[in-house]
Amino acid sequence: MSPSGRDREAENAAREVAEAVARRSYGKLVALLAMRTRDVAAAEDVLADAFAAALVDWPKRGCPANPEAWLMTVARRRAIDAARHRRVGDELMNEFVLLADEIDDKDPSALPDRRLALLFACTHPALEATICTPLMLQVVLGLDAKTIASAFLTSPAAMGKRLARAKNKIRDAGIPFCVPEREELPGRLAAVLEAVYAVFAEGWSDPVGGDTVRHDLAGEALFLAQLLVELLPEEPEALGLLSLILFAHARRDARRNAAGEYVPLSEQDPAKWNTPMLDAADALLLHASTFNVIARFQLEAALQSAHVYRCRTGQPNWDEVVQLYDALLAIAASPVIAVNRASALAECEGPQAALDALAPYADDPRLSEYQPYWATRADLLARAGSTDEALSSYDIAIGLERDPAVRRFLQHRRAELLPPPCPQPRDFL
Repeated sequence: MSPSGRDREAENAAREVAEAVARRSYGKLVALLAMRTRDVAAAEDVLADAFAAALVDWPKRGCPANPEAWLMTVARRRAIDAARHRRVGDELMNEFVLLADEIDDKDPSALPDRRLALLFACTHPALEATICTPLMLQVVLGLDAKTIASAFLTSPAAMGKRLARAKNKIRDAGIPFCVPEREELPGRLAAVLEAVYAVFAEGWSDPVGGDTVRHDLAGEALFLAQLLVELLPEEPEALGLLSLILFAHARRDARRNAAGEYVPLSEQDPAKWNTPMLDAADALLLHASTFNVIARFQLEAALQSAHVYRCRTGQPNWDEVVQLYDALLAIAASPVIAVNRASALAECEGPQAALDALAPYADDPRLSEYQPYWATRADLLARAGSTDEALSSYDIAIGLERDPAVRRFLQHRRAELLPPPCPQPRDFL
């Protein structure tokens, strides 16, 4: 191989390792860098510098045995240099020295994990409630403002400004990076659970890992949910969230066929589901129920359990599913839940009953760009015989869908509604 070829190979290998570390450890490193200074934005900046340095150093010297520790050392040095350059004073310098002592005196292969403390810092009462989940998605998992803005139906510029203000608030108010005391948990835990759920939903929308930004987010959410349960083993909603994620994650490999085409739940092969993961999800849900405090994530996990049971046994349970959705709507009213309930209701009472149930949400702006609403509406209209309206709804759903496999699935469903083309006349003369 020519020298230039070896250089390219080394660069590609270094980039792959750096991307893998970024996916796995971004939040871990940010949390460590910011735990004393509270300056999340500065931590992100020096970490970005460290990754840039890795792409220069690793192709020449080879990837280090412990990339996390290498990045942490470089980032910490950059932070110290920046503090000296800004002449911010001895207090901040001392914080970095303490950080160095805490890390360097430990096994370099086991950097302390402060992600959970970082998650709770992002839910501090001093912060605007609506920014907590977006903040966690960026700070802990490294999602960019554009991706987060898309999930929250706002512009990247507006989301970027809101995130910057929140980080400044953490720094200026000296918000601590710690897990709250038991009496403070109820008001803070809900936002953490919501953030982990949002992370999983983002990763779930990219099952084959084609988007490197969102690659393995579902696995990261699973890790964070497990961490929450380890910390709070008697918190039923933490148990419910982990159960919900396991139920969904267990079906991940069945969502695409061998050709990479999308397979809806009703057509999946249960033999391809992860049985130990499903068993663990069932056990967690049962354990959560013993606390007699039913809430959102337990109900969502129960719905997943009901769907799994129906698909495995072939026994219809749509009445029970609708009842679970009714309970969920009663405690966590949402147009998204209403859409899912309508799909289940159609199996019990027919498509027109489902369309009637969705009618009150027709002008809800939260559904205007929600693809599953338009796909569900299209399916119901088609089943009710309103073909023209169904075609129009399919067009909107197809336009909103970002996953090529799901888009092809919707296009196929739409094509099934069209009349077969008339044969062209032929001249046999």
